[in-house]
Amino acid sequence: MNPTNELIRQAQTGDAHAFALLYESVYKDLYRFAVYTLRHTQDAEDAVSETVVDAFAQIRNLREAGAFRSWIFRILTAKCNRRIRQYIQAPEAQEEEIGAAETDLGEQTDVRRAFDSLPREDRLIIAMNVFAGYSSQEIGDLLQMNPNTVRSRQSRALKKLAEQLA
Repeated sequence: MNPTNELIRQAQTGDAHAFALLYESVYKDLYRFAVYTLRHTQDAEDAVSETVVDAFAQIRNLREAGAFRSWIFRILTAKCNRRIRQYIQAPEAQEEEIGAAETDLGEQTDVRRAFDSLPREDRLIIAMNVFAGYSSQEIGDLLQMNPNTVRSRQSRALKKLAEQLA
């Protein structure tokens, strides 16, 4: 049996150590996705923490062991989307928090500045594809968009990034 599948089976029986080993295999990608999506390290940490708590509580519902990675990213995506909706409802508070936060070294790079210049939804589409590995169909389903729209927005956003980095 695949070691990951065995860890998932153990985690589904309530084994916290097995779940910790599963989390260890994806935490860097989860955090990176959250930071690039939310653009705020503290909110990203909170979203990942909430994701882990929910994932551990719900792992019994995971039907297919091979889908663990996409399953936990779906949970994180929902957490990030909820926070983005909160940002939209109270944008002034978010801007104050970003201004007060310590400068992240990653934000100093040209890539980060170019990425930050994209509209929020385009950043989310690219982050979901690059960091979480979602297909345009899956992104469309999650964001309630046509997959063709997702592909065209992603293409335009990537072209804009390339132009800014050239």
